[in-house]
Amino acid sequence: MSQIHRFVGRRDFLKFAGVMSIAVTTFGDRWNTQQAVAADIHPVNPHPVSPNEAIRRLLNGNQRFVRQQREYPDQSLEHLRLVAKAQYPFAAILGCADSRVPAEIVFDQGLGDLFVVRVAGNVVSDMAIGSLEYSTAVLGSQLIVVLGHKRCGAVTEAINNEPLPGRIGLVIESIKPALANIKLTTTDTLDDAVIANVKYQAEKLQESSIILSRLLRAGKLKIVGAYYDIDTGKVNVL
Repeated sequence: MSQIHRFVGRRDFLKFAGVMSIAVTTFGDRWNTQQAVAADIHPVNPHPVSPNEAIRRLLNGNQRFVRQQREYPDQSLEHLRLVAKAQYPFAAILGCADSRVPAEIVFDQGLGDLFVVRVAGNVVSDMAIGSLEYSTAVLGSQLIVVLGHKRCGAVTEAINNEPLPGRIGLVIESIKPALANIKLTTTDTLDDAVIANVKYQAEKLQESSIILSRLLRAGKLKIVGAYYDIDTGKVNVL
């Protein structure tokens, strides 16, 4: 990922942040400094998309998906060659790894449109945060959607609260704190838990990243939660 169209490539981004962090190590916490420097890097996007416009595009695409009127945008060979040179995703998605919730399909988007991070239970981890920092501070996405879904198996396991093998339990432990804040808003306890987890992960995302919090304060980023109904295909912004 070298510098393309005035975008900061991954190596340049990490090199710049690393050099600056070493230079100021004696003046404070190295990681916090590195994040602060990286947050000041704003690439020049030839066609920037505001958070509200990004939400509109996603919901319009989802309506097309639900009505089976998909346009399959940005999937031509010509567009493939275009985005091979540089990417300008208009939104980032932190979604569940569930095979029934592919973001590009349910939002009817194409190549280079979405920067998607998927993990069971759409939980926030260091790796997910780093990926989303890259999509916003480097690639210029101004919207992050935390996308949960109906009958999420990871949330179900968190409710059951039983021992699990291997590292599956690490995912479930990241969901359990959300269950303490459940507010009954539907007639389905699992739905309430899924919604509570989406909101919890969205808040955790903001609180765990200096880069994202600075972009939020500057009005250059919006983080929203959303709920996908696997029975109907409809997405609702929370």
